[in-house]
Amino acid sequence: MKNKFVMSFSGGKDSTLALYRMIKKGYEPVALLTTVKKDADKSWTHGINKRLLKQVSESLDIPLLEVECDVCEYEKEFEKSLIKAKELGASICVFGDIDIEEHKNWDVERCKNSGIEASFPLWQEDRESLVYEFIESGFTTIIKTVNLDYLNESLLGKKLTKNIVLEIKNAGADACGENGEYHTFVIDGPLFKEKVSFENKGIVIERNYGHLNIV
Repeated sequence: MKNKFVMSFSGGKDSTLALYRMIKKGYEPVALLTTVKKDADKSWTHGINKRLLKQVSESLDIPLLEVECDVCEYEKEFEKSLIKAKELGASICVFGDIDIEEHKNWDVERCKNSGIEASFPLWQEDRESLVYEFIESGFTTIIKTVNLDYLNESLLGKKLTKNIVLEIKNAGADACGENGEYHTFVIDGPLFKEKVSFENKGIVIERNYGHLNIV
């Protein structure tokens, strides 16, 4: 029997690469666990609306497990969803974290409280190497959000390529964006049955962040 897992899924490159690695190793995903802002049609951190998340889920042929919550109930609702994933047969929750201990500790605590194992396929690997592995694996992702303290809004909507990674590095930002310099939205690649289609509604500036408004 294949070990089953639930993927803590943002729709970005790191969680997609972690998902890809687990599937290649023979593990079976039961769901994509995605946190969505309560009373708002967008996911936390990456700001992807529910219709696009559903389209990704359908293209990957993996059910979507939405965690709708506000900040004060985030932990509790996340744990409730992990318990739901266990009921679907998952014994592992997979995360795309790379090397930020605080994030990993939070993940491990949520899993411990829910009685499920936490797994980190990308942990402690070289950030830049992971970006190149993702690109070389054949995935297509666009830059969805940028921190304007580090990067220019002109990057929004661009496909992440090796040349764009070099541009990000030259700007003094981390190649992987692990410190929050940028977020991505994966729209195609070896796991996808078809490319995710979207409409670009322009750029939204919120404080020091620029967001691509896509629907």
